[in-house]
Amino acid sequence: MNTKHPFDRLDLRKAFGSFGTGVTIVTTKAFDNRLVGVTANSFSSVSLEPAIVLWSLQKTSPNLPAYDDCGRFVINVLSLSQIEHSKRFASPIPNKFEGVDHSLGIEGLPVLAGCAATFECRTIQRLDVGDHILYLGQVEAYQHQDQTALLYVQGRYAQSASTELHSA
Repeated sequence: MNTKHPFDRLDLRKAFGSFGTGVTIVTTKAFDNRLVGVTANSFSSVSLEPAIVLWSLQKTSPNLPAYDDCGRFVINVLSLSQIEHSKRFASPIPNKFEGVDHSLGIEGLPVLAGCAATFECRTIQRLDVGDHILYLGQVEAYQHQDQTALLYVQGRYAQSASTELHSA
Protein backbone atom coordinates (compact mmCIF):
# COMPACT_ATOMS: atom_id res chain seq x y z
CA MET A 1 0.00 0.00 0.00
CA ASN A 2 1.39 3.36 -1.00
CA THR A 3 1.24 5.74 1.98
CA LYS A 4 2.49 8.79 0.06
CA HIS A 5 -0.09 11.35 -0.94
CA PRO A 6 -0.08 14.43 -3.15
CA PHE A 7 -1.32 16.75 -0.37
CA ASP A 8 0.59 19.72 0.96
CA ARG A 9 1.03 18.81 4.66
CA LEU A 10 0.54 22.36 6.00
CA ASP A 11 -2.48 22.99 3.80
CA LEU A 12 -4.06 19.69 4.84
CA ARG A 13 -3.48 20.58 8.50
CA LYS A 14 -5.22 23.92 7.89
CA ALA A 15 -8.16 22.11 6.28
CA PHE A 16 -8.42 19.69 9.24
CA GLY A 17 -8.34 22.76 11.53
CA SER A 18 -11.65 23.92 10.05
CA PHE A 19 -13.30 21.35 12.29
CA GLY A 20 -13.59 22.84 15.78
CA THR A 21 -12.62 20.60 18.67
CA GLY A 22 -12.53 20.73 22.42
CA VAL A 23 -9.16 21.08 24.11
CA THR A 24 -8.04 18.44 26.61
CA ILE A 25 -5.04 17.57 28.69
CA VAL A 26 -4.56 13.82 28.79
CA THR A 27 -2.73 12.72 31.93
CA THR A 28 -1.11 9.51 33.14
CA LYS A 29 1.93 8.48 35.15
CA ALA A 30 5.21 6.94 34.08
CA PHE A 31 6.69 3.71 35.47
CA ASP A 32 8.75 5.81 37.94
CA ASN A 33 5.52 7.51 39.19
CA ARG A 34 6.38 10.77 37.39
CA LEU A 35 3.18 12.59 36.40
CA VAL A 36 2.76 13.05 32.64
CA GLY A 37 0.37 15.22 30.67
CA VAL A 38 -0.08 16.42 27.09
CA THR A 39 -2.45 18.84 25.40
CA ALA A 40 -4.63 17.03 22.86
CA ASN A 41 -7.64 17.94 20.75
CA SER A 42 -8.13 14.43 19.37
CA PHE A 43 -10.64 13.38 22.06
CA SER A 44 -13.99 11.88 21.13
CA SER A 45 -16.71 9.80 22.72
CA VAL A 46 -17.22 6.42 21.06
CA SER A 47 -19.87 4.53 23.04
CA LEU A 48 -22.29 5.08 25.93
CA GLU A 49 -22.75 1.39 26.83
CA PRO A 50 -20.09 0.61 27.71
CA ALA A 51 -18.70 4.13 28.12
CA ILE A 52 -15.71 4.30 25.74
CA VAL A 53 -13.65 7.29 24.56
CA LEU A 54 -10.70 7.73 22.23
CA TRP A 55 -7.75 10.06 21.77
CA SER A 56 -4.50 9.93 19.81
CA LEU A 57 -0.86 10.80 20.41
CA GLN A 58 1.85 11.43 17.83
CA LYS A 59 4.28 8.51 17.57
CA THR A 60 7.26 10.84 18.04
CA SER A 61 6.03 12.09 21.44
CA PRO A 62 8.59 11.49 24.20
CA ASN A 63 5.60 10.71 26.46
CA LEU A 64 4.43 7.72 24.41
CA PRO A 65 6.07 5.10 26.69
CA ALA A 66 4.23 6.44 29.75
CA TYR A 67 0.81 6.08 28.09
CA ASP A 68 1.71 2.60 26.83
CA ASP A 69 3.16 1.36 30.14
CA CYS A 70 0.50 2.72 32.50
CA GLY A 71 -2.50 1.30 30.69
CA ARG A 72 -4.63 4.15 32.04
CA PHE A 73 -5.26 7.81 31.24
CA VAL A 74 -7.41 10.74 32.32
CA ILE A 75 -9.08 13.05 29.82
CA ASN A 76 -9.30 16.54 31.34
CA VAL A 77 -11.65 18.68 29.20
CA LEU A 78 -10.44 22.23 29.69
CA SER A 79 -12.71 25.12 30.58
CA LEU A 80 -12.41 28.49 28.88
CA SER A 81 -10.39 29.82 31.85
CA GLN A 82 -7.68 27.17 31.35
CA ILE A 83 -5.98 28.43 28.16
CA GLU A 84 -2.68 28.76 30.05
CA HIS A 85 -2.88 25.08 31.07
CA SER A 86 -3.30 24.15 27.41
CA LYS A 87 -0.19 26.12 26.46
CA ARG A 88 1.80 24.78 29.42
CA PHE A 89 1.09 21.11 28.69
CA ALA A 90 1.83 21.63 24.97
CA SER A 91 5.32 22.91 25.82
CA PRO A 92 8.47 20.85 26.50
CA ILE A 93 8.96 22.14 30.08
CA PRO A 94 10.09 19.43 32.54
CA ASN A 95 7.51 19.73 35.37
CA LYS A 96 4.23 20.61 33.73
CA PHE A 97 2.26 20.04 36.95
CA GLU A 98 4.13 22.65 39.00
CA GLY A 99 1.59 25.23 40.14
CA VAL A 100 -1.32 23.39 38.48
CA ASP A 101 -4.09 22.47 40.91
CA HIS A 102 -4.80 18.75 40.66
CA SER A 103 -5.70 15.72 42.74
CA LEU A 104 -4.85 12.06 42.32
CA GLY A 105 -7.61 9.86 40.97
CA ILE A 106 -7.81 6.14 40.25
CA GLU A 107 -4.41 4.47 40.68
CA GLY A 108 -2.79 7.84 41.40
CA LEU A 109 -3.34 9.45 38.00
CA PRO A 110 -3.59 13.25 37.98
CA VAL A 111 -7.03 14.84 37.64
CA LEU A 112 -6.89 18.58 36.97
CA ALA A 113 -9.08 20.92 39.02
CA GLY A 114 -11.49 23.36 37.38
CA CYS A 115 -12.10 21.38 34.19
CA ALA A 116 -15.41 21.31 32.36
CA ALA A 117 -15.26 17.50 32.61
CA THR A 118 -12.86 14.68 33.46
CA PHE A 119 -12.92 11.02 32.41
CA GLU A 120 -10.75 8.45 34.21
CA CYS A 121 -10.12 5.57 31.82
CA ARG A 122 -8.54 2.16 31.47
CA THR A 123 -6.92 1.57 28.08
CA ILE A 124 -8.76 -1.23 26.29
CA GLN A 125 -7.12 -0.94 22.89
CA ARG A 126 -4.08 0.69 21.30
CA LEU A 127 -3.99 1.07 17.52
CA ASP A 128 -1.04 2.11 15.36
CA VAL A 129 -2.62 4.44 12.78
CA GLY A 130 -0.53 6.59 10.42
CA ASP A 131 1.74 8.92 12.37
CA HIS A 132 -0.29 8.54 15.60
CA ILE A 133 -1.20 5.94 18.21
CA LEU A 134 -4.94 5.77 18.86
CA TYR A 135 -6.02 4.90 22.40
CA LEU A 136 -9.48 3.59 23.24
CA GLY A 137 -10.37 3.72 26.91
CA GLN A 138 -13.25 2.51 29.04
CA VAL A 139 -14.50 5.22 31.37
CA GLU A 140 -14.37 4.10 35.00
CA ALA A 141 -15.20 7.45 36.63
CA TYR A 142 -16.17 10.89 35.40
CA GLN A 143 -17.32 14.28 36.61
CA HIS A 144 -18.48 17.47 34.94
CA GLN A 145 -19.32 21.06 35.83
CA ASP A 146 -21.45 23.69 34.17
CA GLN A 147 -18.53 25.56 32.59
CA THR A 148 -17.81 26.85 29.13
CA ALA A 149 -15.41 24.43 27.44
CA LEU A 150 -12.29 25.69 25.67
CA LEU A 151 -12.39 25.12 21.91
CA TYR A 152 -9.78 25.18 19.15
CA VAL A 153 -10.59 25.97 15.53
CA GLN A 154 -8.67 27.42 12.57
CA GLY A 155 -5.46 27.58 14.58
CA ARG A 156 -6.95 29.62 17.43
CA TYR A 157 -8.62 29.16 20.79
CA ALA A 158 -12.34 29.83 20.76
CA GLN A 159 -15.47 29.54 22.84
CA SER A 160 -18.91 28.27 21.97
CA ALA A 161 -21.88 30.54 21.53
CA SER A 162 -25.40 29.36 22.17
CA THR A 163 -27.92 30.04 19.47
CA GLU A 164 -31.49 29.05 19.00
CA LEU A 165 -32.35 27.84 15.55
CA HIS A 166 -35.92 28.46 14.46
CA SER A 167 -37.55 26.79 11.52
CA ALA A 168 -39.57 29.02 9.22
